[in-house]
Amino acid sequence: MARFGRVLTAMVTPFRDDGSLDLDAAALLAQWLVDNGSDGLVVAGTTGESPTLTHDEQIDLIGAVASVVDAPVVAGAGSNDTAAAVELTERSTEVGADGILLVAPYYNRPSQAGLSKHFATVAAATDLPVLIYDIPVRTGRKVDTATLLELAHGVGNIVGVKDAAGDPAETAKLIAQAPDDFEVYSGDDSLNLALLAVGAVGFISVASHWAGAEHADMVAAFEKGDVAAARQINASLIPSYDYETGLKAPNPIPAKAMMRLIGLPVGRCRPPMDVEPDGLTEAAAEVLAGTRLGTHG
Repeated sequence: MARFGRVLTAMVTPFRDDGSLDLDAAALLAQWLVDNGSDGLVVAGTTGESPTLTHDEQIDLIGAVASVVDAPVVAGAGSNDTAAAVELTERSTEVGADGILLVAPYYNRPSQAGLSKHFATVAAATDLPVLIYDIPVRTGRKVDTATLLELAHGVGNIVGVKDAAGDPAETAKLIAQAPDDFEVYSGDDSLNLALLAVGAVGFISVASHWAGAEHADMVAAFEKGDVAAARQINASLIPSYDYETGLKAPNPIPAKAMMRLIGLPVGRCRPPMDVEPDGLTEAAAEVLAGTRLGTHG
């Protein structure tokens, strides 16, 4: 079994109508996700709108979720400021997180040597297992395979990567050369099956908010060697992958619309992600109708 489970949901952060953090709704959502296919949760990541959370809100959110679910909680504690990431990592550890997710520093675009030093420094602030989050489309800087391998072999508690780099061939090289217990999670739903094929252990998913059972079934089918069934499930999820982000409604806007449609009180996104295009709820309903939850929920 993968360290944090096979299907982790990158959880949205609930807000009240006035934009304030809603910890009660976060607890309700976390429990609902665990009951509907999630083995674990990533809290206060990009989907959790970490750019608009204060550090205190981030820690309150992580602590609230960790206190109510019997499942691994991986805390988004990354920053483009190493000192801030150290602080968030220390505080996340104190409030009960089971792991730490560190996004590559964004906007300031450090060198590979700078990235390596940053990750090693932050990892030293905790005894928890640490996942690196490689998403160059958002950060502006790819964490090179050589850098990931240096960290995987050289820093004891850097145990894996959330891979949203969009290059399965490069991921295959990483897995081939990494320690046997170094775990790769797909961080791009559209490449979930492709990354399973090269050795990923599971997913850190957005679409698992509403299709957690299907994601779990896909991993189970693949592990049993039933690739045809895994392909069929993946094909059924393509509308969800297409829905979850886009230029008019970037992630997490669609995920929040879907959760509201299901009946979970997550509110809307904070500015500047608070503008929803017309027709989003109707699109959500169409996608939901094609899932097990929409059929039976």
